[in-house]
Amino acid sequence: MQNPEPITKYMATKLITFTPDADLREAIATIVKRRISGAPVVNEHGDLVGMISEKDCINAIVEGPYNQGPGATGTVGDFMSTNVKTVDVSSNVLEVSYQFALTNYRRFPVTDHGKLVGQISRSDILRAILKMTPKIKHVPSSWAPRIPMI
Repeated sequence: MQNPEPITKYMATKLITFTPDADLREAIATIVKRRISGAPVVNEHGDLVGMISEKDCINAIVEGPYNQGPGATGTVGDFMSTNVKTVDVSSNVLEVSYQFALTNYRRFPVTDHGKLVGQISRSDILRAILKMTPKIKHVPSSWAPRIPMI
């Protein structure tokens, strides 16, 4: 693949975000209503400080009865993941494809010097790959009986 396209062409930029002090139940309601699987958590300066996912929310719900209390009480900051893997805004589709292949993450926040500028998901990468056309310049002789139809 020559000159993979930048992720900025495919990433989402109009994101639903939460702050660490947001009420967890309201965040869960937003996640359900907007049909998203998670969202970045930013501070008042727009710096990425964590991610809240469906799994984090489920953990919060389960934690309540386990501790003989109501579930999903507290703030987003109480339950968000803070060890967040990000990708730089200068990354390309191929680089991020490798990151998805090597991890179980469904989305990566895209940052520019620590500031959240977007988010790229697995489906964004698949959409980008579908637009790419492979260019075969040489067909190996071993393929002679089965030359690919491109």
